[in-house]
Amino acid sequence: MNISDVIDIGQDALLTAALLAGPILGVILLLGLLIGILQAATSIQEMTLSFVPKLLGLILLLYFIGNWQLGVLINYFERLMDALPMYLT
Repeated sequence: MNISDVIDIGQDALLTAALLAGPILGVILLLGLLIGILQAATSIQEMTLSFVPKLLGLILLLYFIGNWQLGVLINYFERLMDALPMYLT
């Protein structure tokens, strides 16, 4: 195992992490922006008004893309385990 193998594993891990976290962070960011605009327009500064919709959006998003996310994670783990004998030699 040389330094390029370690760099490849690290790059693949970072790409997989970005694929898993990107949609979640994007939806939470969009919901936070919309709620922030609503709060600024109505002068309502209730903390639960920003927390509850984000939580519900996250739950709904995980319901729809959770299966895909598990598939991406399983695919990464399988590729890593398949390449493990090559890395150990």
